[in-house]
Amino acid sequence: MISQHIDNKRSSPKVLVENKVTFTGPDSELSIYDTYEQAERVQLKSDQLLFCAMVTGKKVMHSNDDHFNSEFLPHESFVMAPNSVVEIDFPTAQLVKPTTCLAIEISTDRINQVAASLNENSPIDQTFGHWHYNSQLVHTHHNSQTQGLLNRIVQMYGENHQDRSAMISLAVSELTIRLLRHQTRDFMLSFCQEQPDNNGLTAAVTYIEENLADSLDIDSLARIACMGRTKFFNEFRINFGCSPVAFQQQLRLKKAALLIAQGQQITLTCFDLGFNNASHFSRCFKQFYGLTPRQYKLRHLVN
Repeated sequence: MISQHIDNKRSSPKVLVENKVTFTGPDSELSIYDTYEQAERVQLKSDQLLFCAMVTGKKVMHSNDDHFNSEFLPHESFVMAPNSVVEIDFPTAQLVKPTTCLAIEISTDRINQVAASLNENSPIDQTFGHWHYNSQLVHTHHNSQTQGLLNRIVQMYGENHQDRSAMISLAVSELTIRLLRHQTRDFMLSFCQEQPDNNGLTAAVTYIEENLADSLDIDSLARIACMGRTKFFNEFRINFGCSPVAFQQQLRLKKAALLIAQGQQITLTCFDLGFNNASHFSRCFKQFYGLTPRQYKLRHLVN
């Protein structure tokens, strides 16, 4: 879908490396980058946050101090903090098969406004602090919701709709919320691993992580958290953005992706992580990662 929207917005390239087409919006900007020949150590910097989404091809991203080196592939996001610098390799770019990436520049003011709104309307447990943007590189896979949102954003920027600005503003705010929730969830998971007995929520999360293959019982989790069923369920959703069962499935799929990339058999991975049906596992995996388990395995074998 993103590729189709981008095809309609491309013009004849002026340069072969990181040819850029830009569309402006409220407190944001969308750029489409196409690279038509192999290149190394091409520098990228922005004074605002950059939410980059890979569309086709492959990049290798290096932080300025070389402490971060990672492949960047389709159905993945790479988020750069304001004023950070990365250097990019393009090992597979070709004139007839360009490497394509889109980048959404989001103002610091917009990020702070969204974080303030979350702190007012959806405050997290004081144990975990408060909603804020952590200025670091983020590399993650898109889930189906994020992928769908990016499809809509690319389409909106190119439209001449009378409500274009308002729709872009709402969509960029949603993208920012997803980024903040991703960062905050990662922090909360790390905190739970370091201090599993800090409170009821950390105890419940630790139990879920340590028993990924087991079916969850909400009443048992509530007892572990020392809360009533309703309070536990509500507190979990407020802090982690989903139900305990959905949270467990996300952890299962992330663990599955890690094991598959390391070469473990797909069927073995499926049953080891508590899925009872290989077809169901494959559907869930594709919805989460945009690839079937087999496609995901082949990608990592090739790359």
